[in-house]
Amino acid sequence: MPKIKFTIITLFREAIEPYLSSSMMWKATDKGIVEFDYVNLRDFGLGPHKSVDDTPYGGGDGMLLRCEPVFAAIESVKAKDPTAKVIIPTPVGRTWDQSFARELSNTSKEEPRHYIIFCPHYEGYDERILSLVDYKISLGRYVLTGGELPALIIIDSITRLLPGVLGGEQSAEIESFSDGDNLEYPQYTKPADFCGLKVPDILLSGNHGAIAKWREEHSGHVI
Repeated sequence: MPKIKFTIITLFREAIEPYLSSSMMWKATDKGIVEFDYVNLRDFGLGPHKSVDDTPYGGGDGMLLRCEPVFAAIESVKAKDPTAKVIIPTPVGRTWDQSFARELSNTSKEEPRHYIIFCPHYEGYDERILSLVDYKISLGRYVLTGGELPALIIIDSITRLLPGVLGGEQSAEIESFSDGDNLEYPQYTKPADFCGLKVPDILLSGNHGAIAKWREEHSGHVI
């Protein structure tokens, strides 16, 4: 099965690597389903101080990431794999949802996928950087200090959909948002009675037909 490679361009690798080296992300890496690589944007900085940002034309607070180091970093990855697609977390992008994650996780074409995720920082980035981007992704109507958290969310939500990552074959098919705006039915585990809070009797009945009907009735949709 073709794997997916993620190359993360960031100033703060230490903010990302621990998560991608643990739990299900480690499992996916260990099984050869995904591969993670990192590019330090500072390596492409300008001058003796390796500067990557500057003040905005027209005035204003904060600093913007410059074109030169970002273009150079992305092009260094593209030189090795021209097919790699570039992702940027940005407020102007398409809202990230489960269907979008499925779209980017689709490996049915039996060919490797390679995504370059560029993590913005500071006040923002020079608008010309978007000319290199294939997918502009917004996580919602709020602002974060950098692109590292969005990068982790994007990577996690794609990776967990890949065959062999989750435990059960249907784990990703019946969960919330697997079909538009559906919400998964309530689930319970042992003990059957915890401080007077009881598991519904139908789930203890062994009647699989009745259980399936109960689960269908108790599945919902986002309001």
